Amino acid sequence: MASVLLLPSSSSSCCCSRKINAAIHVPHLPKLSLSLPKIPMRNLGEELNIRDGFINTIPVEKINDRSHNSSTNIVTIQLYAILEAVADRVEMHANIEEQRDNWNTLLLNSINMMILAAATMAGVAATAGGIGMPLLALKLSSTLLYSAATGMLLIVNKIQPSQLAEEQRNATRLFKQLQSQVQTMIAIVTPTQEDVKEVMEKVLALDKAYPLPLLGAMLEKFPAKFEPAVWWPKNQVLQKKNFLHEGKQCDNGWSEELEMEMREIVKVVERKDIEDYVRLGNLALKINKTLAISGPLLTGIAALGSAFVGNGSWAPIVAVAAGALASTVNAFEHGGQVGMVIEMYRNCGGFFQLLQESIEITLVERDMEKRENRELFEMKVALKLGRSLSQLRELARKSASSRVDEFSSKLF
Repeated sequence: MASVLLLPSSSSSCCCSRKINAAIHVPHLPKLSLSLPKIPMRNLGEELNIRDGFINTIPVEKINDRSHNSSTNIVTIQLYAILEAVADRVEMHANIEEQRDNWNTLLLNSINMMILAAATMAGVAATAGGIGMPLLALKLSSTLLYSAATGMLLIVNKIQPSQLAEEQRNATRLFKQLQSQVQTMIAIVTPTQEDVKEVMEKVLALDKAYPLPLLGAMLEKFPAKFEPAVWWPKNQVLQKKNFLHEGKQCDNGWSEELEMEMREIVKVVERKDIEDYVRLGNLALKINKTLAISGPLLTGIAALGSAFVGNGSWAPIVAVAAGALASTVNAFEHGGQVGMVIEMYRNCGGFFQLLQESIEITLVERDMEKRENRELFEMKVALKLGRSLSQLRELARKSASSRVDEFSSKLF
């Protein structure tokens, strides 16, 4: 009986055991590996560049790939931002230069046509003789044309469109030069915050030297004294880096002989080139002042003479002769672009003055590590003067022996 009673219990236990085992041993399902395509992600700087139309303006990916710290990346981005501003200024100055060159051509032709038409009317009125409406119409037309030409000449002589156009040409060239310098700095060395500050100062100095607007910011076209143009910061200090041996202790190849050679070059630049351009600039400035006064004065006299045509024999002679002289003066002043010549002399004088200051600042610095490499510096000076290295050294020897009979520059 006991065995009979135990059988169901054993059977029940086995059944439970089977159930438990069935619950524990679950067959493993095969793993599925899904490969989803990666979506390219753009960072915020690249997205803003594409949205604003400046594709690849700031190479953010290039900067991120570099193994520099975050401060270096920020400095590099700042320099690229300055490059964008400089490129925009290059385009603006080029457009303004073209516009003001058109001003000079159009105003020159228009004023001369007005003067010649007024002189013709005054001559016709004198030969017609008599009185009446035809004579009055010719006299009035001639007087009005002369008066309008006088007013236009006063404005044109004040702003000097040819000089304005030359200013913008020089600004375009100098901004392109600065753009190239910043690109070289980014490519060769690791820029610092001091480099950013220096470039910013150069941009602002160029903005001040060559302003875009006319009203309130235009440069004085008839100063009391001719002075070379200044487009660099006046408080500039020596911040040259030794690109060839960066991070190494060296003397940059400088020697006492090279320093003496550079001092002699400075003497030649100051005695010959700068002095000559200042002399020519003062002469051109005096000529331009005389022409700027003579043109409106002659057209004013011609207007008075045309108003009295028919009242005497001298009136038509004055009207026609003064008009012819005014047209000649205007053609010589603006057709010959005397204002442009003055600005060219200002720019050339500033070029030599900047070269002189650069050499002097380099020689004053006694820490050789802060000086530019000797070979590179000497090559730059020779190229700026349009000479080979041997010609540059020969010029220094002539200056030392006081036998200089030529200018330092062979370019201009």
